[in-house]
Amino acid sequence: MAQPPATNAAPAWRQFPFFDVAPVKDLHDLGSAPEVFQKTPEISTIAASSAGLVVADIHGSVYLVNRDFEIAKSWIAHTGGRVTHIAARRGILITLGEEDTARHPFLKVWDLHTFDKKTGAPLLLRSAKVQSGNRPHPVSVIALSASLSFLAIGLGDGTVILYRHLDQSIYSASGSLSTLPKPRVIHESPTEPITGLGFREPTEESPNVYLFIVTTNRVLCYQASGKGSGGTPTVVDEIGAALGCATMDWKAREIVVARDEAIYLCGTEGRGPCYAYEGPKSSIYTHRNYIVIVSPPFTASASAASATVRNFVAKSSVAPGADITKLTVFDPENQYVAHSGTFTEGVREVFSAWGKLYALSNDGKLLCLEEKPTSVKLDMLYRKGLYTLALNIAETQKLDESHIADIHKQYGDHLYAKGDYDNAMQQYIQTIRYVQPSYVIRKFLDAQRIHNLVTYLQELHSLGLANADHTTLLLNTYTKLKDVARLDSFIKRESLRTSGDKDELPFDLDTAIHVCRQAGYFEHASYLAKKYERHEDYLRIQIEDAGNYKDALSYLRRLGAEAAESNLARYGRALLDNLPEETTDLLIDICTSLAPLSIEMDEQDAAPAKQSSGGPSYLSYLALNRASIASATSPTDTAPPSGGQTNGAKAPDAIARRESTHEASRTSTPPPTTPSTAAPAKARASSVKRPSPRLYFAHFVDHPNHFVRFLETVARRRWGQTVENTSDSLPVEADPNADEEAEKQAQAAVWNTLFELYLSPLGGATSSDAKALAVLQNTRLPYDPTHALILCSTRGFTPGLVLLWERMGMQEDVVRFFMDRHQDGDPDASAEVVRRLDQYGPGRPQLYPLVLRFLTSTPALLTKHREDVGRVLRVIDEEKIMPPVSVVQVLSRNSVASVGLVKEWLMARIKSAREEVDTDQKLIASYRTETEAKMRQVEELSDPDHPRVFHVTQCSACQGGLDLPAVHFMCNHSYHQRCLPQNETECPNCAREHGIIREIRRNNERLADQHDLFLSEVREGGFDALATGFSRGILNLSRAEDVAA
Repeated sequence: MAQPPATNAAPAWRQFPFFDVAPVKDLHDLGSAPEVFQKTPEISTIAASSAGLVVADIHGSVYLVNRDFEIAKSWIAHTGGRVTHIAARRGILITLGEEDTARHPFLKVWDLHTFDKKTGAPLLLRSAKVQSGNRPHPVSVIALSASLSFLAIGLGDGTVILYRHLDQSIYSASGSLSTLPKPRVIHESPTEPITGLGFREPTEESPNVYLFIVTTNRVLCYQASGKGSGGTPTVVDEIGAALGCATMDWKAREIVVARDEAIYLCGTEGRGPCYAYEGPKSSIYTHRNYIVIVSPPFTASASAASATVRNFVAKSSVAPGADITKLTVFDPENQYVAHSGTFTEGVREVFSAWGKLYALSNDGKLLCLEEKPTSVKLDMLYRKGLYTLALNIAETQKLDESHIADIHKQYGDHLYAKGDYDNAMQQYIQTIRYVQPSYVIRKFLDAQRIHNLVTYLQELHSLGLANADHTTLLLNTYTKLKDVARLDSFIKRESLRTSGDKDELPFDLDTAIHVCRQAGYFEHASYLAKKYERHEDYLRIQIEDAGNYKDALSYLRRLGAEAAESNLARYGRALLDNLPEETTDLLIDICTSLAPLSIEMDEQDAAPAKQSSGGPSYLSYLALNRASIASATSPTDTAPPSGGQTNGAKAPDAIARRESTHEASRTSTPPPTTPSTAAPAKARASSVKRPSPRLYFAHFVDHPNHFVRFLETVARRRWGQTVENTSDSLPVEADPNADEEAEKQAQAAVWNTLFELYLSPLGGATSSDAKALAVLQNTRLPYDPTHALILCSTRGFTPGLVLLWERMGMQEDVVRFFMDRHQDGDPDASAEVVRRLDQYGPGRPQLYPLVLRFLTSTPALLTKHREDVGRVLRVIDEEKIMPPVSVVQVLSRNSVASVGLVKEWLMARIKSAREEVDTDQKLIASYRTETEAKMRQVEELSDPDHPRVFHVTQCSACQGGLDLPAVHFMCNHSYHQRCLPQNETECPNCAREHGIIREIRRNNERLADQHDLFLSEVREGGFDALATGFSRGILNLSRAEDVAA
């Protein structure tokens, strides 16, 4: 704030009643002043301390007064003398006084927080004489530093003595009562008495302590501490002051010197600001940020220049010519008078205590000057329209930001009501963070005030306090004003640095991009999206708004795998519709390369993505035969551009980039650098995981040729698989991150879809059929045979069907297929049936009855394949595939085949049957003869009366001659008794055979109870099962009787 120059005129400052004046009464006698001040003429000095108010008198006594102005403690500090000066800091009181026992003044140090229980006096820490030379001189002024480190004493002969390290001395337990640091004379001026002293306390900018010395003619500055201390005081001003007219300001930075013509502030480097205040001054004091001036008694006059004096004369009943004393409180920084009062009896002392200002008159009356609350003062200023002064006062009194913002709001409302919108907006800007932005915005929504609104919104964004609505409003104002330069400046603004060292945008990025797109500023929107790596937004702008497909494709190459995968899922079809070749190359690179994508087209590119599972093929669900339609964006896109556009399918040579609606923005907004995620492939050495090609199948709708190229290239470069290569796979780079199961699924999906494309009429007729057959013939390709069989059937691809049926062991289906073809009118189908029979017959005998039935189904077939029928019958006969009865039944089912056709075959079969019957009858006769012999033998063995004669002469065990003792068995085997085991009752040679027979019978008996098994055998074998059952004895009548019993 600019300071007024020194002039001889009285200050034309405004005057306000900011202080309330009230007399202070004794607590016990409300009709009189406090007791301690009833003998005012005897009071020598007053000072405030942390323990209370300290009052000293001319009798050497000191009184400690509390807030109620009651005497709390009193003691005699200087016996037989008087107290001339006192100073208090940090509970330490220093008194200077005269005593009868000494010629020189005494300096005493007291502890106000420690009192003697007997005398009630505070603890006396130190007591010593103040002596400079042999001749005694009175003390004119003293000064004590805030830290108690320094004590300066000014004498009437112009000498200043300084005590250093006073705090160390008084707090030291060692030493006597008179031990004090040795004083040092730092200044002598015999012709200039010392009228003022004051310490400049250290600050962060200046850590040294300085002592200001004021004489009647000049002001000096002495460095008391720090480097360079101890030198000669330097003169900072050639104007001095009278005694009592110099004091330190409220910040303890400069000394205030009061002269008759003005008030001066002096610093360590020289005189500072001065304030014109003409008139004699008897004393000067400071209270907070105020300066209090007391004038010497003067005669009041109705024509005086001071309004206070004139009012006093008009209202007072004092006799004309009486003397009065004027007390003025003013704020030098803000240049106004806060209080002005008059005293008829003069002012004895002015002191500041407990946050209030007190004035003691010579007649013992004590007046309290209490400052009004800040809110009251501000209201007074508001009523007078003095908002600038209100702001200055708020800043001086250190009000918080919310109160200062309220003043700015009041000031802004005042200017707005006057129509001064520009200055009003400057005030409203100062209210940001404390006043709702909507309060200000509503006032400036008018089109004539939109420039002021822009200013406010810009400040909101610069402070990082704007929300999405504010960003929308600001950008809309830019677009309505067509202020491209400010729009450029706004979107290019650097990020704010927060406390956490994180960059924070000064606006809502999503809103900014959306508004720029909506207004047609595509270049600005793409700039923001690209700079802050909003990949989806950037691609949406380039593809949906600007139609810049080539740039979008290049951008996709720079992105990492995740971003490229997700964005291609949304825009892959649109890119294929406009740049089919380039987009196909990109998709191939993404799915095949293990290195990150590079911008150069001739390098190997790649981008990773996640594997996803799915079915074996997706092409069956896509309408490949439909007409080409306009490509559309993904239905999941929740933020379509507000400016309508169509992304129609266009040929690559017809792609035209749609221009932004504002050409100027393009030249002023160059694209930002590539995002950090788009580092070149050479800079990234780690391999990436390749996505499954199935993710991109749906994009190739209406692009079958590119789809074929995509699938073939991916299969070759990713797995080393081609249609032509039937040997080992081609060498490819192994993927260490590959999921084997997912890779197998991806391979099956690729080859299933590729096979379907080969069969599609869109893929070409001849060459595609050949490739489709080659796929089926290549056993190394991992296609799904069932899926391929369905495709071959639906598309009518006969070679593929036959090949798959043969590979799956379904030869009967092949034969039946050609039979059906004959029914459909294919003249060559019957010959193919015979050929397939010759091919499959040796391993599939069940085909002969099927073909025989087919060849004899119509007269035409029989006529055409008569020889083939005969050959089939011979094979059936030779291999005994069908019994003759079944053959006759097949041939006799219709009237196609005649008897002559099978005459020779029937005669041969009848002759063979007769021979078999003769043979069987001979066997039956032999079996009957053998059975009768066995029965007779059984009867002989069962008859006990029939003797048995043994003619055996050789041992059946050792083959030696048989001698006694011998053992004979009924089976005609004889043994030495020694050759048989002990207690043996069965023939050893027949025991094994008999055991086998017994085991067979036991098994047959167990099987006789398993009726389910017997029934299943009957269903399968018929008569053979029944005959076997009879042979096992299952159906014997005796067995049934046993069961019934």
